[in-house]
Amino acid sequence: MWPRLVANKILGKRLSNNSFVADFPDDAKTCGLLDISSLGQPSLRGNTILNQREDNLHDYNVFVSTWNVGGVAPQENLDIAGLLDSPNNICDIYVFGFQEIVPLRASNVLGSENSKISMKWNSLIREALNKKIQYCLEKQEYNRKQLGIRTQKPSFIEDEKTLFQSSTIPEDFRCIICKQMVGILISVWIRSDLRPYVRHPSVSCVGCGIMGCLGNKGSVSVRFQLHETSFCFVCSHLASGGREGDEKLRNSDVAEIFSRTSFHRRPSLDLPRNILDHDRVILLGDLNYRVSLPEATTRLLVDRKEWDALLDNDQLRMGLRDGQVFEGWHEGLIKFAPTYKYCLKSNVYSGCAEGQKGGKGRAPAWCDRIIWYGEGLEQHLYTRGESNLSDHRPVKAMFTAEVQVSSTIKGLQKFFLSERFDQITTKSERTLSDRYLCKSRSGFKF
Repeated sequence: MWPRLVANKILGKRLSNNSFVADFPDDAKTCGLLDISSLGQPSLRGNTILNQREDNLHDYNVFVSTWNVGGVAPQENLDIAGLLDSPNNICDIYVFGFQEIVPLRASNVLGSENSKISMKWNSLIREALNKKIQYCLEKQEYNRKQLGIRTQKPSFIEDEKTLFQSSTIPEDFRCIICKQMVGILISVWIRSDLRPYVRHPSVSCVGCGIMGCLGNKGSVSVRFQLHETSFCFVCSHLASGGREGDEKLRNSDVAEIFSRTSFHRRPSLDLPRNILDHDRVILLGDLNYRVSLPEATTRLLVDRKEWDALLDNDQLRMGLRDGQVFEGWHEGLIKFAPTYKYCLKSNVYSGCAEGQKGGKGRAPAWCDRIIWYGEGLEQHLYTRGESNLSDHRPVKAMFTAEVQVSSTIKGLQKFFLSERFDQITTKSERTLSDRYLCKSRSGFKF
């Protein structure tokens, strides 16, 4: 019976590897709707405003978080606002990674995927992002009243860079990819006004757990293209264990993930196939790397908050330095306490509370990490949250990502905001009713 279950699980994973959940795009209900999501492709020709081929770099803010929730199902009233960035900030892209959203028992590892828990997490994320938007709108309105500024129609903007900055508050956020493999879940959200510029979303799952192939450990990688730049986010849960030599198992998992992750690619499209082929790459998750010091020494240094002394012996930091597995990867400065292992519903590390001295020793460690590969990413925030739902603390980071935006789109936007376009539409107003004109003009989405 067991070989049959395992075979069915492996086969099922292969068949469902490319499927994922996402929000449906809006229907084009507005009169005069202009769909420019495919602009900038080689098929465009002609000596027009669309025929500009130079690419331009623009900055987008990307928020990334990871959290091992220890198999604890979220309650309906769970507030995950602490998992997000500052209430005053709104990023362009939000990436949420989770590990152990279900207990890693045999029925979950070998049985069919249960999407109820992932749907709960996605619902909480949507609610938190909507609250953030509402907060910013209320604060914006308050500031306007304080300054006595009335809402006015935006005038022509000379600096074209402001067309792509995230200074405006979005209408909402859309989930473009949500994928679960056993206990690993990754959910990617983007501003609704940027949704038309997202193309070629894809996923790839790699199991590194039982028998070296099941999904109790491994990774779920997602990729998409925003404008002309490809993104890849790898949510991982690596081999556990604090004994000497266990870091080699984690290094082996990383090597397997890099070599076995493969994204679907159509023959007619030149898209990245492997993780490191993408323009912007971020790896997040419970990487399980520990501090290579005796437990008593580790606990003493944690009590003294001597993070640098601990990080000098951190296995991941040593791996980043020697470059054997993580060549070309980077991590920001760690100025926060180790994220593992805590007593449940407590701010006390496991093994430190009274009555736990004889229990299983798990020395504190920075198991939960966010690292990035290559160029084009600048980190502005790297910290942890304080939710005590599980024995891990969530970790979050914020980046500025350089994105190539085709000047085809820039030319279109400049045209629609120009006096020439106003002259054209002014002539049209003579034959169109005010109501129809209003619908037509509001239908252009950039």
